[in-house]
Amino acid sequence: MPYYRAVGEIPQKRHTQFRQPDGSLYAEELMGQEGFSSDSSLLYHRHLPTAISDSLAYDPGTVEPVTNHPLKPRHFRTHKLGGGGDAVLGRRHLLANADCRISYAVADRPSPLYRNAIGDECVYVEAGTATVETSFGALDVSPGDYLIVPMSTIHRIVPTGDEPLRTLVVESSGHITPPKRYLSVRGQFLEHSPYCERDIRGPEQPLLVEGEDVEVYVQHRGRGARTVWTKFVYPHHPFDVVGWDGHFYPWVLSIHDFEPITGRIHQPPPVHQTFQGPNFVICSFVPRKVDYHPDAIPVPYNHHNVDSDEVLFYTGGNYEARKGSGIEQGSISLHPSGFTHGPQPGAAERAIGIDYFDELAVMVDTFRPLELCDAALECEDTGYAWTWNRSPEA
Repeated sequence: MPYYRAVGEIPQKRHTQFRQPDGSLYAEELMGQEGFSSDSSLLYHRHLPTAISDSLAYDPGTVEPVTNHPLKPRHFRTHKLGGGGDAVLGRRHLLANADCRISYAVADRPSPLYRNAIGDECVYVEAGTATVETSFGALDVSPGDYLIVPMSTIHRIVPTGDEPLRTLVVESSGHITPPKRYLSVRGQFLEHSPYCERDIRGPEQPLLVEGEDVEVYVQHRGRGARTVWTKFVYPHHPFDVVGWDGHFYPWVLSIHDFEPITGRIHQPPPVHQTFQGPNFVICSFVPRKVDYHPDAIPVPYNHHNVDSDEVLFYTGGNYEARKGSGIEQGSISLHPSGFTHGPQPGAAERAIGIDYFDELAVMVDTFRPLELCDAALECEDTGYAWTWNRSPEA
């Protein structure tokens, strides 16, 4: 995270004596990126964070992605997938490569305690509400929220309210951060950034939970690029942190706080960029005034990003460029490298004179090809690739 926070009780100096009411020392835990060379936070535990009483292999089931072959654009209707389960073990994996995996989950129960030791996660809330409990404290999330969970943070997602929690999840092979061009050399958001520190929510107080023989599911690296899981058993609940400080913690940004950048003629997707990860970016398309040149064509031009796959998750409003394609709430489109894509036939002419788009979408652009997982094939609209033809039967 680009700025410092302090929560709960901490001593005046790092790595000095900090004692519990019974006189014993609190146990320090430094969580940091890139060894000791990048952002970190220092946590103070009531119990040793190193103490585990068991380590058990866990098999969540095999995910075997397949190549997008024959190559074509694809449309997945996530609302056709079955619901139920939790927001971690109940994820339905859709698309994957060596840099990230994109999943969808419909959760109606709390997840187990979970730690992703491979990379950061970005969880976008499409619908429903939840409390995300972490060793840093708790965060409440609601529709439109992006939750960034740093690598190896122990947490669980607890749905609240009456409707199921619907989330789009991007699991990274590394770290997810604001784009570097938005930040100063010291990590402050710059004036041209579409969001800033005031828009970011982090934990505000410790979350202390008692418990013994507590299970934590850990996703970690196996042989090569293979992902494996282990279930640790802790003698004491890991939510025993009385205080922490630093730049490394889970945080939330609402898509509704993203301020769109507009222009007299059509602006390219980089103006919508919200986060960056290893070999991928995440962008937010939000309601906004559109192109105001007198001869402007507000919808996108046909384009071919020759070295990236484009994924769009449609999560609200009306996406003007795709009318007539079958895109609906909860749809995901995949436009791969090697294919030229753009607005539907007639969309450019219809858009002339429009000055406002009421649309909400999350885009993930990857710089390595995405492969298809079973859940994507299960909910695919197989006629989508031909919708640019004026005669769909052709």
